Amino acid sequence: MMEQLRIALSRLPIKWRIVLMSTVILCLLFVLYNAVQFVTIRSWLTNQEQLSMKRTLAQIDDYFQEKKGTADPELISKSQSYLEKWIEKKQLIRILDQSGTPVVTVSNHLPTEWVEPESVQRLQQLNIWHEDEHLLVLRGPIATDQFRGTIEIINNLELLDHISDLILFVMLAAAIGSVFLSGLGGLVLSKQLLTPIQSLAETIQNIKTRGMHERVRPMNNNDELSRLAWHFNDMMDQLEAAFQQQKQFVEDASHELRTPLTIMKGHLSLLQRWGKDDPEVLDISLEAALQEFQRMDGIVQELLELTRAETQPATALMESVSAKSYIQHTLNRFAAAHPSFTVESELEMAETETIAVVPFQLEQILLILLDNAVKYSSETFLVRVEGKRRGAHVEINVIDFGMGIPDRDVPYVFDRFYRVDKARSRQQGGTGLGLSIAKRLVERNQGQISITSKENEGTTVTVRFPLEEKRLPLT
Repeated sequence: MMEQLRIALSRLPIKWRIVLMSTVILCLLFVLYNAVQFVTIRSWLTNQEQLSMKRTLAQIDDYFQEKKGTADPELISKSQSYLEKWIEKKQLIRILDQSGTPVVTVSNHLPTEWVEPESVQRLQQLNIWHEDEHLLVLRGPIATDQFRGTIEIINNLELLDHISDLILFVMLAAAIGSVFLSGLGGLVLSKQLLTPIQSLAETIQNIKTRGMHERVRPMNNNDELSRLAWHFNDMMDQLEAAFQQQKQFVEDASHELRTPLTIMKGHLSLLQRWGKDDPEVLDISLEAALQEFQRMDGIVQELLELTRAETQPATALMESVSAKSYIQHTLNRFAAAHPSFTVESELEMAETETIAVVPFQLEQILLILLDNAVKYSSETFLVRVEGKRRGAHVEINVIDFGMGIPDRDVPYVFDRFYRVDKARSRQQGGTGLGLSIAKRLVERNQGQISITSKENEGTTVTVRFPLEEKRLPLT
Protein backbone atom coordinates (compact mmCIF):
# COMPACT_ATOMS: atom_id res chain seq x y z
CA MET A 1 0.00 0.00 0.00
CA MET A 2 2.73 2.48 1.00
CA GLU A 3 4.79 1.52 -2.03
CA GLN A 4 1.81 2.11 -4.35
CA LEU A 5 1.21 5.48 -2.70
CA ARG A 6 4.88 6.42 -3.14
CA ILE A 7 4.76 5.46 -6.82
CA ALA A 8 1.54 7.43 -7.33
CA LEU A 9 3.07 10.50 -5.67
CA SER A 10 6.25 10.20 -7.73
CA ARG A 11 4.17 10.34 -10.92
CA LEU A 12 2.48 13.59 -9.97
CA PRO A 13 3.79 16.80 -11.56
CA ILE A 14 6.11 18.76 -9.30
CA LYS A 15 3.51 21.53 -9.07
CA TRP A 16 0.93 19.26 -7.49
CA ARG A 17 3.51 17.56 -5.29
CA ILE A 18 4.44 20.96 -3.86
CA VAL A 19 0.76 21.78 -3.34
CA LEU A 20 0.10 18.41 -1.68
CA MET A 21 3.20 18.54 0.54
CA SER A 22 2.64 22.13 1.63
CA THR A 23 -1.04 21.39 2.36
CA VAL A 24 -0.27 18.27 4.36
CA ILE A 25 2.55 19.92 6.34
CA LEU A 26 0.53 23.05 7.15
CA CYS A 27 -2.51 20.98 8.11
CA LEU A 28 -0.45 18.75 10.38
CA LEU A 29 1.06 21.80 12.05
CA PHE A 30 -2.38 23.41 12.38
CA VAL A 31 -3.92 20.23 13.82
CA LEU A 32 -1.04 19.83 16.25
CA TYR A 33 -1.33 23.45 17.34
CA ASN A 34 -5.12 23.19 17.74
CA ALA A 35 -4.83 19.92 19.64
CA VAL A 36 -2.40 21.47 22.11
CA GLN A 37 -4.60 24.57 22.35
CA PHE A 38 -7.77 22.52 22.86
CA VAL A 39 -6.23 20.35 25.57
CA THR A 40 -4.85 23.45 27.29
CA ILE A 41 -8.20 25.30 27.24
CA ARG A 42 -10.12 22.19 28.32
CA SER A 43 -7.70 21.59 31.21
CA TRP A 44 -7.90 25.24 32.25
CA LEU A 45 -11.73 25.20 32.28
CA THR A 46 -11.83 21.92 34.23
CA ASN A 47 -9.30 23.27 36.67
CA GLN A 48 -11.38 26.43 37.19
CA GLU A 49 -14.43 24.25 37.89
CA GLN A 50 -12.46 22.22 40.41
CA LEU A 51 -11.17 25.35 42.16
CA SER A 52 -14.72 26.71 42.43
CA MET A 53 -15.92 23.43 43.99
CA LYS A 54 -13.00 23.39 46.42
CA ARG A 55 -13.79 26.96 47.50
CA THR A 56 -17.41 25.98 48.12
CA LEU A 57 -16.33 22.94 50.12
CA ALA A 58 -13.94 25.08 52.17
CA GLN A 59 -16.69 27.67 52.88
CA ILE A 60 -19.09 24.98 54.10
CA ASP A 61 -16.42 23.39 56.26
CA ASP A 62 -15.49 26.79 57.73
CA TYR A 63 -19.17 27.43 58.53
CA PHE A 64 -19.48 24.26 60.61
CA GLN A 65 -16.12 24.84 62.28
CA GLU A 66 -17.35 28.24 63.49
CA LYS A 67 -20.41 26.55 64.98
CA LYS A 68 -18.13 24.08 66.68
CA GLY A 69 -19.84 24.20 70.04
CA THR A 70 -23.33 23.83 68.67
CA ALA A 71 -22.69 21.81 65.54
CA ASP A 72 -24.62 18.79 66.63
CA PRO A 73 -26.38 16.48 64.15
CA GLU A 74 -29.58 18.40 64.62
CA LEU A 75 -27.95 21.73 63.62
CA ILE A 76 -26.35 20.12 60.62
CA SER A 77 -29.66 18.70 59.53
CA LYS A 78 -31.13 22.23 59.72
CA SER A 79 -28.32 23.82 57.62
CA GLN A 80 -30.13 23.41 54.31
CA SER A 81 -30.92 27.11 54.02
CA TYR A 82 -27.23 27.94 54.39
CA LEU A 83 -26.22 25.40 51.74
CA GLU A 84 -28.78 26.81 49.32
CA LYS A 85 -26.82 30.09 49.39
CA TRP A 86 -23.80 28.32 47.90
CA ILE A 87 -25.37 25.95 45.45
CA GLU A 88 -24.97 26.71 41.74
CA LYS A 89 -27.06 25.69 38.78
CA LYS A 90 -26.94 21.98 37.99
CA GLN A 91 -25.10 21.23 41.23
CA LEU A 92 -25.76 18.85 44.12
CA ILE A 93 -24.46 19.36 47.72
CA ARG A 94 -24.82 16.62 50.28
CA ILE A 95 -23.62 16.18 53.89
CA LEU A 96 -23.18 12.53 54.80
CA ASP A 97 -22.69 10.92 58.18
CA GLN A 98 -19.93 8.39 58.84
CA SER A 99 -22.02 5.57 57.37
CA GLY A 100 -22.54 7.47 54.13
CA THR A 101 -26.17 8.27 54.78
CA PRO A 102 -27.22 11.73 53.57
CA VAL A 103 -28.04 14.10 56.46
CA VAL A 104 -28.63 17.20 54.31
CA THR A 105 -29.19 17.27 50.54
CA VAL A 106 -29.50 20.40 48.41
CA SER A 107 -29.96 19.99 44.63
CA ASN A 108 -30.33 22.45 41.77
CA HIS A 109 -31.58 20.53 38.72
CA LEU A 110 -29.32 17.56 39.38
CA PRO A 111 -31.01 14.26 40.44
CA THR A 112 -29.57 12.69 43.60
CA GLU A 113 -29.76 9.18 42.14
CA TRP A 114 -27.15 9.93 39.50
CA VAL A 115 -24.36 9.59 42.09
CA GLU A 116 -24.28 7.13 44.95
CA PRO A 117 -23.32 8.78 48.29
CA GLU A 118 -19.95 7.71 49.69
CA SER A 119 -18.16 8.62 52.93
CA VAL A 120 -14.44 9.44 52.69
CA GLN A 121 -11.58 10.07 55.11
CA ARG A 122 -9.62 12.41 52.84
CA LEU A 123 -10.24 14.71 49.90
CA GLN A 124 -11.43 12.85 46.79
CA GLN A 125 -12.05 14.10 43.26
CA LEU A 126 -13.69 12.06 40.47
CA ASN A 127 -14.81 12.45 36.85
CA ILE A 128 -17.75 10.13 36.19
CA TRP A 129 -20.43 9.64 33.55
CA HIS A 130 -24.11 8.94 34.07
CA GLU A 131 -25.31 7.85 30.67
CA ASP A 132 -24.55 11.00 28.54
CA GLU A 133 -24.06 13.32 31.49
CA HIS A 134 -20.54 14.23 32.53
CA LEU A 135 -20.21 14.80 36.28
CA LEU A 136 -17.41 16.12 38.48
CA VAL A 137 -17.52 14.83 42.08
CA LEU A 138 -15.62 16.36 45.01
CA ARG A 139 -15.75 14.78 48.49
CA GLY A 140 -14.06 16.00 51.63
CA PRO A 141 -14.22 14.96 55.34
CA ILE A 142 -15.91 17.18 57.96
CA ALA A 143 -15.23 16.79 61.74
CA THR A 144 -16.66 18.70 64.71
CA ASP A 145 -16.86 17.80 68.39
CA GLN A 146 -20.19 16.06 67.94
CA PHE A 147 -20.25 15.19 64.21
CA ARG A 148 -18.06 13.39 61.75
CA GLY A 149 -19.00 12.87 58.12
CA THR A 150 -18.44 13.93 54.49
CA ILE A 151 -19.25 16.99 52.42
CA GLU A 152 -20.10 15.91 48.85
CA ILE A 153 -20.35 18.38 45.96
CA ILE A 154 -21.36 17.18 42.48
CA ASN A 155 -21.30 19.41 39.37
CA ASN A 156 -22.82 18.68 36.00
CA LEU A 157 -20.17 19.66 33.40
CA GLU A 158 -22.71 20.12 30.62
CA LEU A 159 -21.78 23.80 30.14
CA LEU A 160 -18.06 23.05 30.15
CA ASP A 161 -18.59 20.25 27.60
CA HIS A 162 -20.72 22.56 25.48
CA ILE A 163 -18.00 25.21 25.50
CA SER A 164 -15.41 22.55 24.64
CA ASP A 165 -17.55 21.26 21.77
CA LEU A 166 -17.98 24.79 20.46
CA ILE A 167 -14.21 25.39 20.59
CA LEU A 168 -13.64 22.06 18.85
CA PHE A 169 -16.15 22.95 16.14
CA VAL A 170 -14.46 26.31 15.54
CA MET A 171 -11.08 24.59 15.36
CA LEU A 172 -12.36 21.99 12.90
CA ALA A 173 -13.89 24.72 10.75
CA ALA A 174 -10.59 26.58 10.89
CA ALA A 175 -8.77 23.36 9.97
CA ILE A 176 -10.97 22.94 6.90
CA GLY A 177 -10.32 26.56 6.00
CA SER A 178 -6.61 26.02 6.52
CA VAL A 179 -6.69 23.09 4.06
CA PHE A 180 -8.18 25.38 1.43
CA LEU A 181 -5.84 28.29 2.21
CA SER A 182 -2.74 26.09 2.41
CA GLY A 183 -3.69 24.49 -0.92
CA LEU A 184 -4.13 27.94 -2.44
CA GLY A 185 -0.85 29.05 -0.89
CA GLY A 186 0.82 25.92 -2.26
CA LEU A 187 -0.44 26.76 -5.74
CA VAL A 188 0.92 30.31 -5.49
CA LEU A 189 4.22 29.05 -4.07
CA SER A 190 4.59 26.34 -6.71
CA LYS A 191 3.85 28.85 -9.45
CA GLN A 192 6.45 31.24 -8.09
CA LEU A 193 9.04 28.49 -7.69
CA LEU A 194 8.35 26.68 -10.95
CA THR A 195 7.99 29.68 -13.26
CA PRO A 196 11.80 30.07 -13.63
CA ILE A 197 12.16 26.29 -14.11
CA GLN A 198 9.40 26.32 -16.75
CA SER A 199 11.16 29.24 -18.39
CA LEU A 200 14.38 27.20 -18.36
CA ALA A 201 12.58 24.20 -19.91
CA GLU A 202 11.04 26.42 -22.61
CA THR A 203 14.44 27.93 -23.35
CA ILE A 204 15.98 24.46 -23.74
CA GLN A 205 13.14 23.53 -26.11
CA ASN A 206 13.69 26.76 -28.06
CA ILE A 207 17.40 26.00 -28.29
CA LYS A 208 16.52 22.69 -29.97
CA THR A 209 14.31 24.41 -32.55
CA ARG A 210 15.74 27.92 -32.97
CA GLY A 211 19.43 27.62 -32.18
CA MET A 212 21.93 28.28 -29.41
CA HIS A 213 21.32 32.02 -29.17
CA GLU A 214 18.25 31.54 -26.91
CA ARG A 215 18.70 32.53 -23.25
CA VAL A 216 16.68 32.43 -20.03
CA ARG A 217 15.21 35.80 -19.10
CA PRO A 218 17.44 37.11 -16.27
CA MET A 219 15.98 37.54 -12.77
CA ASN A 220 17.32 40.05 -10.27
CA ASN A 221 16.12 38.66 -6.93
CA ASN A 222 19.48 36.98 -6.20
CA ASP A 223 18.06 33.66 -5.03
CA GLU A 224 19.01 30.09 -5.98
CA LEU A 225 16.78 30.07 -9.05
CA SER A 226 18.26 33.37 -10.23
CA ARG A 227 21.74 31.90 -9.87
CA LEU A 228 20.60 28.77 -11.74
CA ALA A 229 19.36 30.95 -14.61
CA TRP A 230 22.62 32.93 -14.58
CA HIS A 231 24.76 29.77 -14.62
CA PHE A 232 22.63 28.30 -17.42
CA ASN A 233 23.04 31.44 -19.53
CA ASP A 234 26.76 31.47 -18.79
CA MET A 235 27.03 27.82 -19.78
CA MET A 236 25.13 28.51 -23.01
CA ASP A 237 27.46 31.43 -23.75
CA GLN A 238 30.42 29.10 -23.40
CA LEU A 239 28.76 26.37 -25.48
CA GLU A 240 27.84 28.85 -28.18
CA ALA A 241 31.39 30.20 -28.18
CA ALA A 242 32.76 26.64 -28.41
CA PHE A 243 30.32 25.85 -31.22
CA GLN A 244 31.31 28.99 -33.06
CA GLN A 245 34.99 28.14 -32.57
CA GLN A 246 34.40 24.68 -33.97
CA LYS A 247 32.44 26.11 -36.90
CA GLN A 248 35.13 28.71 -37.48
CA PHE A 249 37.81 26.02 -37.28
CA VAL A 250 36.08 23.95 -39.97
CA GLU A 251 35.47 26.98 -42.17
CA ASP A 252 39.04 28.25 -41.75
CA ALA A 253 40.54 24.83 -42.37
CA SER A 254 38.36 24.32 -45.44
CA HIS A 255 39.27 27.74 -46.77
CA GLU A 256 43.00 27.43 -46.21
CA LEU A 257 43.30 23.82 -47.38
CA ARG A 258 41.35 24.49 -50.56
CA THR A 259 44.23 26.47 -52.14
CA PRO A 260 47.00 23.85 -51.70
CA LEU A 261 44.60 21.12 -52.72
CA THR A 262 43.69 23.03 -55.88
CA ILE A 263 47.36 23.52 -56.72
CA MET A 264 48.12 19.84 -56.07
CA LYS A 265 45.14 18.84 -58.21
CA GLY A 266 46.37 21.05 -61.04
CA HIS A 267 49.88 19.58 -60.97
CA LEU A 268 48.55 16.04 -60.76
CA SER A 269 46.38 16.75 -63.82
CA LEU A 270 49.47 18.12 -65.54
CA LEU A 271 51.35 14.97 -64.65
CA GLN A 272 48.55 12.85 -66.00
CA ARG A 273 48.66 14.64 -69.35
CA TRP A 274 52.35 15.28 -69.99
CA GLY A 275 54.38 14.32 -66.93
CA LYS A 276 54.84 10.70 -67.95
CA ASP A 277 56.88 11.71 -71.00
CA ASP A 278 58.42 15.00 -69.85
CA PRO A 279 60.93 14.70 -66.92
CA GLU A 280 61.01 18.47 -66.46
CA VAL A 281 57.22 18.68 -65.97
CA LEU A 282 57.44 15.67 -63.65
CA ASP A 283 60.10 17.32 -61.44
CA ILE A 284 58.28 20.68 -61.33
CA SER A 285 54.93 19.11 -60.49
CA LEU A 286 56.33 16.79 -57.83
CA GLU A 287 58.26 19.64 -56.18
CA ALA A 288 55.15 21.86 -56.20
CA ALA A 289 52.98 19.06 -54.82
CA LEU A 290 55.52 18.40 -52.07
CA GLN A 291 55.64 22.09 -51.14
CA GLU A 292 51.86 22.27 -50.96
CA PHE A 293 51.77 19.09 -48.88
CA GLN A 294 54.26 20.63 -46.44
CA ARG A 295 52.16 23.77 -46.39
CA MET A 296 49.04 21.72 -45.62
CA ASP A 297 50.91 19.95 -42.84
CA GLY A 298 51.95 23.31 -41.38
CA ILE A 299 48.37 24.62 -41.53
CA VAL A 300 47.04 21.52 -39.76
CA GLN A 301 49.71 21.74 -37.06
CA GLU A 302 49.03 25.42 -36.45
CA LEU A 303 45.29 24.83 -36.36
CA LEU A 304 45.82 22.16 -33.71
CA GLU A 305 48.07 24.53 -31.75
CA LEU A 306 45.39 27.22 -31.94
CA THR A 307 42.70 24.79 -30.74
CA ARG A 308 44.85 23.71 -27.81
CA ALA A 309 45.55 27.35 -26.95
CA GLU A 310 41.81 28.06 -26.83
CA THR A 311 40.73 25.00 -24.87
CA GLN A 312 43.48 23.91 -22.49
CA PRO A 313 43.29 25.50 -19.00
CA ALA A 314 46.58 27.11 -18.09
CA THR A 315 46.12 27.77 -14.36
CA ALA A 316 47.06 24.28 -13.19
CA LEU A 317 50.34 24.34 -15.19
CA MET A 318 51.52 27.81 -14.19
CA GLU A 319 54.91 28.22 -12.54
CA SER A 320 56.85 31.11 -11.12
CA VAL A 321 59.68 31.96 -13.52
CA SER A 322 62.24 34.74 -13.65
CA ALA A 323 61.10 36.83 -16.60
CA LYS A 324 64.61 38.06 -17.45
CA SER A 325 66.27 34.63 -17.30
CA TYR A 326 63.57 32.89 -19.33
CA ILE A 327 63.45 35.56 -22.04
CA GLN A 328 67.24 35.53 -22.37
CA HIS A 329 67.33 31.73 -22.56
CA THR A 330 64.72 31.72 -25.36
CA LEU A 331 66.59 34.47 -27.26
CA ASN A 332 69.83 32.49 -27.08
CA ARG A 333 68.15 29.42 -28.56
CA PHE A 334 66.49 31.44 -31.30
CA ALA A 335 69.72 33.28 -32.23
CA ALA A 336 71.55 29.95 -32.54
CA ALA A 337 68.88 28.74 -35.00
CA HIS A 338 69.10 31.97 -37.09
CA PRO A 339 72.81 32.84 -37.36
CA SER A 340 72.21 35.23 -40.27
CA PHE A 341 70.09 37.50 -38.06
CA THR A 342 71.23 39.86 -35.34
CA VAL A 343 69.04 39.48 -32.23
CA GLU A 344 69.57 42.44 -29.90
CA SER A 345 68.21 42.38 -26.38
CA GLU A 346 67.83 45.00 -23.66
CA LEU A 347 66.28 43.48 -20.54
CA GLU A 348 65.92 46.14 -17.84
CA MET A 349 64.55 44.01 -15.02
CA ALA A 350 65.88 42.20 -11.96
CA GLU A 351 66.49 38.45 -11.96
CA THR A 352 64.26 38.17 -8.89
CA GLU A 353 61.16 39.62 -10.58
CA THR A 354 58.88 36.72 -11.41
CA ILE A 355 55.76 36.11 -13.44
CA ALA A 356 53.31 33.22 -13.18
CA VAL A 357 53.05 31.53 -16.60
CA VAL A 358 53.13 28.14 -18.27
CA PRO A 359 56.84 28.04 -19.20
CA PHE A 360 56.60 26.24 -22.55
CA GLN A 361 53.72 28.54 -23.59
CA LEU A 362 55.81 31.62 -22.78
CA GLU A 363 58.56 30.16 -24.96
CA GLN A 364 56.05 29.45 -27.73
CA ILE A 365 54.74 33.03 -27.57
CA LEU A 366 58.25 34.46 -27.88
CA LEU A 367 59.19 32.09 -30.72
CA ILE A 368 56.04 32.98 -32.70
CA LEU A 369 56.76 36.70 -32.34
CA LEU A 370 60.46 36.29 -33.18
CA ASP A 371 59.64 34.06 -36.16
CA ASN A 372 57.20 36.69 -37.49
CA ALA A 373 59.82 39.38 -36.99
CA VAL A 374 62.41 37.36 -38.94
CA LYS A 375 60.00 36.62 -41.82
CA TYR A 376 59.28 40.29 -42.37
CA SER A 377 62.82 41.63 -41.71
CA SER A 378 64.63 39.84 -44.54
CA GLU A 379 66.24 43.08 -45.70
CA THR A 380 67.60 44.43 -42.40
CA PHE A 381 68.37 41.05 -40.72
CA LEU A 382 67.87 42.74 -37.35
CA VAL A 383 65.42 41.93 -34.55
CA ARG A 384 65.34 43.72 -31.22
CA VAL A 385 63.79 42.52 -27.94
CA GLU A 386 63.24 44.87 -25.00
CA GLY A 387 62.08 43.88 -21.52
CA LYS A 388 61.28 46.18 -18.64
CA ARG A 389 59.17 46.49 -15.54
CA ARG A 390 56.24 48.86 -15.94
CA GLY A 391 54.28 49.28 -12.73
CA ALA A 392 52.97 45.88 -11.61
CA HIS A 393 53.72 44.27 -14.98
CA VAL A 394 56.61 42.96 -17.04
CA GLU A 395 56.52 44.38 -20.56
CA ILE A 396 58.20 42.61 -23.48
CA ASN A 397 58.61 44.34 -26.87
CA VAL A 398 59.59 42.37 -29.99
CA ILE A 399 60.66 44.88 -32.65
CA ASP A 400 61.44 44.30 -36.31
CA PHE A 401 62.57 46.85 -38.93
CA GLY A 402 60.86 45.32 -41.93
CA MET A 403 57.99 46.25 -44.24
CA GLY A 404 55.56 47.16 -41.46
CA ILE A 405 51.76 46.87 -41.55
CA PRO A 406 49.32 49.37 -43.07
CA ASP A 407 47.10 51.12 -40.53
CA ARG A 408 43.93 49.61 -42.04
CA ASP A 409 45.22 46.08 -41.38
CA VAL A 410 46.48 46.50 -37.81
CA PRO A 411 43.09 45.83 -36.09
CA TYR A 412 42.79 42.46 -37.86
CA VAL A 413 46.25 40.94 -37.54
CA PHE A 414 45.20 38.75 -34.57
CA ASP A 415 42.32 37.20 -36.55
CA ARG A 416 42.73 33.67 -37.84
CA PHE A 417 44.29 33.34 -41.30
CA TYR A 418 44.54 37.08 -41.71
CA ARG A 419 47.49 38.03 -43.88
CA VAL A 420 48.46 41.61 -44.74
CA ASP A 421 50.12 40.84 -48.08
CA LYS A 422 48.68 37.48 -49.01
CA ALA A 423 50.94 36.83 -51.97
CA ARG A 424 54.13 37.69 -50.08
CA SER A 425 53.00 35.89 -46.94
CA ARG A 426 52.40 32.77 -48.98
CA GLN A 427 55.87 32.96 -50.46
CA GLN A 428 57.32 33.30 -46.95
CA GLY A 429 55.33 30.31 -45.65
CA GLY A 430 52.88 32.33 -43.54
CA THR A 431 49.48 30.88 -42.70
CA GLY A 432 47.99 33.81 -40.80
CA LEU A 433 47.69 31.76 -37.61
CA GLY A 434 50.83 32.71 -35.69
CA LEU A 435 49.63 35.93 -34.07
CA SER A 436 46.21 34.40 -33.40
CA ILE A 437 47.88 31.54 -31.51
CA ALA A 438 50.13 33.98 -29.64
CA LYS A 439 47.14 36.10 -28.60
CA ARG A 440 45.25 33.07 -27.24
CA LEU A 441 48.33 31.88 -25.31
CA VAL A 442 48.95 35.34 -23.82
CA GLU A 443 45.35 35.61 -22.65
CA ARG A 444 45.47 32.08 -21.21
CA ASN A 445 48.42 33.23 -19.09
CA GLN A 446 46.53 36.32 -17.85
CA GLY A 447 48.55 38.67 -20.07
CA GLN A 448 47.84 41.29 -22.71
CA ILE A 449 49.16 41.68 -26.25
CA SER A 450 49.07 44.64 -28.61
CA ILE A 451 50.74 45.69 -31.86
CA THR A 452 51.90 48.99 -33.33
CA SER A 453 53.37 49.37 -36.79
CA LYS A 454 54.48 51.90 -39.33
CA GLU A 455 54.58 50.94 -42.96
CA ASN A 456 58.11 50.55 -44.38
CA GLU A 457 59.63 51.22 -40.93
CA GLY A 458 58.79 48.20 -38.80
CA THR A 459 56.50 46.62 -36.26
CA THR A 460 56.49 46.38 -32.46
CA VAL A 461 54.53 43.64 -30.67
CA THR A 462 54.07 44.32 -26.94
CA VAL A 463 53.27 41.59 -24.42
CA ARG A 464 52.50 42.36 -20.76
CA PHE A 465 52.31 39.86 -17.87
CA PRO A 466 51.42 40.72 -14.26
CA LEU A 467 54.28 40.49 -11.78
CA GLU A 468 54.01 38.09 -8.86
CA GLU A 469 54.35 39.45 -5.32
CA LYS A 470 56.55 36.48 -4.52
CA ARG A 471 60.20 36.91 -5.53
CA LEU A 472 62.69 34.19 -6.34
CA PRO A 473 65.63 34.01 -3.91
CA LEU A 474 68.94 35.35 -5.09
CA THR A 475 71.56 32.69 -5.88
